[in-house]
Amino acid sequence: MGIGLIAALLLGLLAANLAEHQHPALANALTAIQPVGDMFKNLLSMVAIPLVATALFAGLAKLGELRMLGRLVVRTLAFFWITSVIAIALGFAIGSLMLPLGAVSPDKQAILQAAAVDPAAIQRATAAIPTGLQFIVQLVPANPFKAAADGNLLPVIVFVAIFAIATATLPLERRTPLINMADAATDALIRIVHWVLVVAPIGIFALVAPTAARYGWDIVRAMLWFIAAVIVGVVMFHALVYLPSVALIGRVSPRRFFRAAYPAMFMGFSATTSMAALPYMIDAADKDLQIPRPVSGFVLPLGASLNRAGSALFQAIAVLFVARLYGIPFGLAQMSQAGIAVFLASLTVAAVPSGGVISLFPAFQATGLPIAGLSILMGLDRISDMFRTMTNVTGHLASAVVVGSFENRK
Repeated sequence: MGIGLIAALLLGLLAANLAEHQHPALANALTAIQPVGDMFKNLLSMVAIPLVATALFAGLAKLGELRMLGRLVVRTLAFFWITSVIAIALGFAIGSLMLPLGAVSPDKQAILQAAAVDPAAIQRATAAIPTGLQFIVQLVPANPFKAAADGNLLPVIVFVAIFAIATATLPLERRTPLINMADAATDALIRIVHWVLVVAPIGIFALVAPTAARYGWDIVRAMLWFIAAVIVGVVMFHALVYLPSVALIGRVSPRRFFRAAYPAMFMGFSATTSMAALPYMIDAADKDLQIPRPVSGFVLPLGASLNRAGSALFQAIAVLFVARLYGIPFGLAQMSQAGIAVFLASLTVAAVPSGGVISLFPAFQATGLPIAGLSILMGLDRISDMFRTMTNVTGHLASAVVVGSFENRK
């Protein structure tokens, strides 16, 4: 997978450079293979929802008692929320140190604004995000099959959890056939994931190369310090939070963890969605990290919906970047307001494209930043989305390791 990713980046940037010199043939060829990448991503999404349903059902039905489930929920959400708060603080610290190093010249402002999307699209997408009571109501699906078809993961998790808990209360001889069926389905779906791994280098190449060809070096240079701040933040967050958590709490060596996690991390980086990486995460947890299936079957699907520490880190840096872009003073009070808004946004799921940018809308409103800044971030979102999704995926697996270690001590 790494070969496909590197080749896609190098060839895509070469194509963009040739297109700038009136030689667009390579860029056009790379753009033409975009449907192959979309088909690869659809193949993973096809497996993801059924795999979530079967693994989650089998895991929860095996717990056998509600007290154990309650303990699992508390520990999982505690890890999600604590790491998100740390990510926001780290993002503000790194952004404050690194962004002033890169002056935003008028030429760079023009490049960024040319890449912006229509601000009206921001307003429409923001209106599609459920908030408050509406979010809670939508957690209970009127039709769980429609929720699954729409790729709306949280309502599916709620339905499967209720069904699994009900199954756990049945007599052993009645629930065992259902659990065995779910285990068999999970194993079959994981077998499909292994087949997909064979063509993963081609799929990743077809996803990344058109993106690199479309953006080129001008956009990368214009956002250089912003991208650098996100990358440094991601690396530091792994080094200061996830690896110590895995090693000290989960008692798994960082080398073993990364060896197991890298296929899912590469997939998250390439496809920019945790859902596409979810089958790889479940396979790694089951085969390499040997996390109990009741734990991984619950923590990983929930993490793909709620655990977005990588997005929270990006959002903190993005707020500071837009403030500098428009020359708006942004002190500790504004950071606190934005930080609270970013954390609250991380508790819900923006089931829309570029959700990590769209969910910044409350933070911009709270601090008085121009909403037009969101359109710039959205227009360039694919670059930073790769790094924050990879971090989110790492966090899902790290949380499963940590929570699983507590359950193993029982």
